[in-house]
Amino acid sequence: MVTLARSKAGHDKNHVYLVIKEDAEFVYLVNGTTKKLDHPKKKKKIHVQLIKQMPPELWEGLEESQDPDDITIAKMLDNYHRRK
Repeated sequence: MVTLARSKAGHDKNHVYLVIKEDAEFVYLVNGTTKKLDHPKKKKKIHVQLIKQMPPELWEGLEESQDPDDITIAKMLDNYHRRK
């Protein structure tokens, strides 16, 4: 399942990222522009808020491609910001 997260702390406060990996203490975040798939941002779980209710049209780009790239992720996050 694909999850989005909003940063609650740090210099990137209120930025929205796509969670690509998760372990016990950290999440690994990408946004397709400054934080790409080859160098995700490592952030503690307590410093992010997961976004649970997502409009279905945001998933269209990710569902079409089995392996999303940075451009697809950036477009999906841009669509999310435009809805706000």
